[in-house]
Amino acid sequence: MFLNNFEYFAPQTPEEALTLLDRFGDKAKVLAGGTDLFLLMKDKLLQPEYMIDINQITGFKGISYEPGQGATIGAATKIVEVERDAIIREKYYVLHQAASELGSVQVRTMATIGGNSCNASPAAETPTPLVALGAKVVLHSLSGKREMPLAEFILGNRKTALKPGELLACFILPEPLPRSAGRYAYIGLREAMEIDAVNMAVYIVLEDDSRTVKDLRLIMGSVAPRPLFSREVSALLTGKEPNPALIEKAAEAASGEASPISDIRGSAEYRHEMVKVLARRLLQETYTAAKEA
Repeated sequence: MFLNNFEYFAPQTPEEALTLLDRFGDKAKVLAGGTDLFLLMKDKLLQPEYMIDINQITGFKGISYEPGQGATIGAATKIVEVERDAIIREKYYVLHQAASELGSVQVRTMATIGGNSCNASPAAETPTPLVALGAKVVLHSLSGKREMPLAEFILGNRKTALKPGELLACFILPEPLPRSAGRYAYIGLREAMEIDAVNMAVYIVLEDDSRTVKDLRLIMGSVAPRPLFSREVSALLTGKEPNPALIEKAAEAASGEASPISDIRGSAEYRHEMVKVLARRLLQETYTAAKEA
């Protein structure tokens, strides 16, 4: 259970970190929270020769908000900061919910929002609501910057679109639209700090009548290699006023799109059923919240 020997660096600026990453390539790992990285190293699944700690770089930390423009969250921002931030709670409640359910207080104090996406676990908590909100990621390298939707950044289980020499610098969240709301929930043994068997985020925007669905995104986690957008649910409910029968039909559709595996957290059959439970509940809760927004 001991870590391998490695050379440690604590750069003070983005340029210094990117220079180190460019120099060492795949022999280096970036340290932000380390809650996933060190577990992989203890299990000898990763044995980096160099460790680049970005916690001293202020440009990769913090939460800012500009009315009408949206929010920016630094990749090295701790999950507990996301959980407790007043703007996130007010404007992006679905992300606040997910952050508050990630691991234990100790884990949330160490873990970062960037690491939760870069680790690209299918069961990760924050990518699901971030994708539902339409978040983008900003990637830095010595050659410049590029942006892409988070939905395109996470490619699969432990796979991302990061290129050699790149760092995830921040997330950009669009300004919430009028008459919109988002909600998050999970199924799992949280008292045991168990990884989610299923998690889900729903984001709904209503028309001017505050009844008809204008846009809807239902995103599922832990039932596919990456956060899964339900196209069928969106097609079923967009342009309509949800009612119990329509929501039940949408829940069945979401379950049909999921492709979970069986493991120690639950069978594939159980997960299919739980997708229906969460979809039924979240669609109603989010629709009600959007009508009251």
